[in-house]
Amino acid sequence: MNTWNSRAACKDQPDVMFVQGAEQHRAKTVCGSCPVETECLGYALDQRIEFGVWGGMTERERRALLRRRPHVTSWKRLLTDARAQAPTPDSSPAAAFSTR
Repeated sequence: MNTWNSRAACKDQPDVMFVQGAEQHRAKTVCGSCPVETECLGYALDQRIEFGVWGGMTERERRALLRRRPHVTSWKRLLTDARAQAPTPDSSPAAAFSTR
């Protein structure tokens, strides 16, 4: 079974993604080179995962996004559509919905 998480940049170092404070910035850099960043973020948002860095966003950033967009029924679909319409193929899904 070839799921998105088997292709994740963090698959061999998952503990790196469950850190606090300044270490979260380092964890987010792993996501920047990940081929499944969009799928990961969509999964974390759809499942309301509360801990860790997923798809380039911290738990705080994901909570803020969920509060701002409470009517989204499928983050996976929304992010996949946004990626398809992005001006560059390397556009980060997290950047498209940044809390800043």
